Amino acid sequence: MIHFLFFSLLAASLSPQQGIVYDDFKTPFALTVTPQRIVSLAPNITEILFALGLGDRIVGVTRYCDYPAQALDKEKIGGMVDPNLEKIQSLRPDLIVGFRGNPLGVLNKLRYLHFPVFVLNLGSSLDGLFQTIEKVGRVTRAEEPAKLLAAGLKEKHQVIRAALRDVSKKPKAFLSVYGQGLWTCGEGSYLNDLLVQAGGVNIAGKIGRRWLQFNREQLIHENPDVIIVMAKDEERFIHAEKSFRADPRLKDVRAVNDNNIYWLDENIAGRFGPRLIDALAAVAHILHPEIFEAPR
Repeated sequence: MIHFLFFSLLAASLSPQQGIVYDDFKTPFALTVTPQRIVSLAPNITEILFALGLGDRIVGVTRYCDYPAQALDKEKIGGMVDPNLEKIQSLRPDLIVGFRGNPLGVLNKLRYLHFPVFVLNLGSSLDGLFQTIEKVGRVTRAEEPAKLLAAGLKEKHQVIRAALRDVSKKPKAFLSVYGQGLWTCGEGSYLNDLLVQAGGVNIAGKIGRRWLQFNREQLIHENPDVIIVMAKDEERFIHAEKSFRADPRLKDVRAVNDNNIYWLDENIAGRFGPRLIDALAAVAHILHPEIFEAPR
């Protein structure tokens, strides 16, 4: 009751232009100033910030933040699960944008140190991406660039969906995530939604877990038409591809027998950021090359 009263009074004291925005964990965040020193705790957040034209306001990123190229020049604050709190303190951020993968203890410690922390969830669908972009836009006071970015991505998304509207044959697909063999995505993951929206059927899509490990018997039984390996680079893809081909138990799996094993760039598809629509286009081409040209 006390917390509710406090935030009610806070909201009443703010002008309509200021107001309050809630992060994905229902934590209220007062929009009192325009952030000038932003720390990003995840690569997808860094990509969104740059896409909104806020690169000059970013003072720190994780060591995994490598896109766009300008991110490589930013101060590194450690990893997503092991950020260096002393380094973050030294950067004097007036906004820290975190993600679900960051340890809760770290986020709470940053709040204890009186840093404003805004935390976003990992969406379960492509539609959630547009909402994430708009939330980042609001908390950084970059609402118009966020609306424009989301609108442009929605338009590309709708073009792909329109091209697939009359498709009746939907290939059965298995997505090997992060090049880790039979690890895959199930119901409630954004990658499952990506497969479906690209005109495919995820053979693990009815399993009620976002991330899971298939076994060979399941893969043989489901007999996918296509195997997509999400790997960081071509070398890792080739290694994974050889593993599928070298297993004699998988020789009769349609995707293996028909040479339908494809690479999906982890750097693009593995981040819940603006390039996810590029990943959708790439998967749509893999599943329906008769409709979509290869992405350039």
